[in-house]
Amino acid sequence: MPVTNQPGRYELADFQSGMFQCHHDIKICLLGSFCVSCLGCIIASDMDECCLCGMDMAIRSVYRTRYNIKGSMCNDCVAMSCCRPCTLCQLKRDIDLRKQQNIF
Repeated sequence: MPVTNQPGRYELADFQSGMFQCHHDIKICLLGSFCVSCLGCIIASDMDECCLCGMDMAIRSVYRTRYNIKGSMCNDCVAMSCCRPCTLCQLKRDIDLRKQQNIF
Protein backbone atom coordinates (compact mmCIF):
# COMPACT_ATOMS: atom_id res chain seq x y z
CA MET A 1 0.00 0.00 0.00
CA PRO A 2 1.49 3.38 -0.94
CA VAL A 3 2.11 6.05 1.70
CA THR A 4 -0.26 8.96 1.11
CA ASN A 5 0.64 11.17 4.09
CA GLN A 6 4.04 12.41 5.16
CA PRO A 7 5.08 11.39 8.66
CA GLY A 8 4.86 14.15 11.23
CA ARG A 9 2.05 16.05 9.50
CA TYR A 10 -0.96 16.77 11.63
CA GLU A 11 -3.99 18.99 11.65
CA LEU A 12 -3.97 22.05 13.86
CA ALA A 13 -6.99 22.62 16.05
CA ASP A 14 -8.51 25.66 17.72
CA PHE A 15 -9.01 26.28 21.42
CA GLN A 16 -12.31 24.73 22.47
CA SER A 17 -13.67 28.10 23.58
CA GLY A 18 -12.95 31.66 22.57
CA MET A 19 -10.86 34.08 24.57
CA PHE A 20 -13.86 36.25 25.40
CA GLN A 21 -16.30 33.44 26.27
CA CYS A 22 -15.78 33.78 30.00
CA HIS A 23 -19.50 33.29 30.61
CA HIS A 24 -19.02 29.58 29.76
CA ASP A 25 -17.53 29.02 33.23
CA ILE A 26 -18.40 31.67 35.79
CA LYS A 27 -16.09 30.25 38.52
CA ILE A 28 -13.04 30.53 36.27
CA CYS A 29 -14.20 33.98 35.13
CA LEU A 30 -14.43 35.21 38.73
CA LEU A 31 -11.05 33.73 39.58
CA GLY A 32 -9.50 35.39 36.53
CA SER A 33 -11.16 38.69 37.38
CA PHE A 34 -10.25 38.88 41.05
CA CYS A 35 -7.15 36.70 41.50
CA VAL A 36 -5.37 36.23 38.19
CA SER A 37 -2.18 35.07 39.92
CA CYS A 38 -4.14 32.26 41.64
CA LEU A 39 -5.52 31.21 38.26
CA GLY A 40 -2.00 31.21 36.83
CA CYS A 41 -0.81 28.92 39.65
CA ILE A 42 -3.72 26.54 39.09
CA ILE A 43 -2.92 26.34 35.37
CA ALA A 44 0.77 25.74 36.10
CA SER A 45 -0.17 23.02 38.58
CA ASP A 46 -2.44 21.37 36.00
CA MET A 47 0.49 21.31 33.58
CA ASP A 48 3.07 20.16 36.18
CA GLU A 49 4.97 23.44 35.93
CA CYS A 50 6.28 25.90 38.50
CA CYS A 51 3.63 28.29 39.80
CA LEU A 52 5.58 31.26 38.45
CA CYS A 53 5.25 29.85 34.91
CA GLY A 54 1.46 30.09 34.98
CA MET A 55 1.42 33.81 34.33
CA ASP A 56 3.87 33.73 31.42
CA MET A 57 3.04 33.53 27.74
CA ALA A 58 5.30 30.47 27.51
CA ILE A 59 2.71 28.33 29.33
CA ARG A 60 0.20 29.08 26.58
CA SER A 61 2.79 28.26 23.90
CA VAL A 62 3.67 24.96 25.59
CA TYR A 63 -0.02 24.07 25.85
CA ARG A 64 -0.68 24.96 22.21
CA THR A 65 2.25 22.86 21.07
CA ARG A 66 1.23 19.89 23.23
CA TYR A 67 -2.31 19.84 21.80
CA ASN A 68 -1.57 21.05 18.24
CA ILE A 69 -3.55 24.27 18.63
CA LYS A 70 -3.27 26.99 16.01
CA GLY A 71 -1.28 30.09 16.83
CA SER A 72 2.22 31.44 17.26
CA MET A 73 4.46 32.72 20.02
CA CYS A 74 3.80 36.22 18.73
CA ASN A 75 0.03 35.70 19.06
CA ASP A 76 0.53 34.28 22.56
CA CYS A 77 2.58 37.30 23.57
CA VAL A 78 0.00 39.75 22.23
CA ALA A 79 -2.89 37.87 23.87
CA MET A 80 -1.15 37.73 27.26
CA SER A 81 -0.09 41.40 27.02
CA CYS A 82 -3.49 42.76 25.99
CA CYS A 83 -5.84 40.68 28.10
CA ARG A 84 -4.04 38.33 30.48
CA PRO A 85 -7.15 37.44 32.57
CA CYS A 86 -9.20 36.48 29.49
CA THR A 87 -6.30 34.53 28.01
CA LEU A 88 -5.72 32.58 31.23
CA CYS A 89 -9.47 31.90 31.59
CA GLN A 90 -9.52 30.51 28.05
CA LEU A 91 -6.56 28.28 28.80
CA LYS A 92 -8.11 26.95 32.03
CA ARG A 93 -11.45 26.28 30.32
CA ASP A 94 -9.64 24.34 27.61
CA ILE A 95 -7.71 22.32 30.20
CA ASP A 96 -10.93 21.48 32.04
CA LEU A 97 -12.69 20.47 28.81
CA ARG A 98 -9.78 18.19 27.86
CA LYS A 99 -9.90 16.64 31.35
CA GLN A 100 -13.61 15.90 30.85
CA GLN A 101 -12.82 14.33 27.46
CA ASN A 102 -9.96 12.27 29.00
CA ILE A 103 -7.42 13.79 26.59
CA PHE A 104 -5.43 15.88 29.07
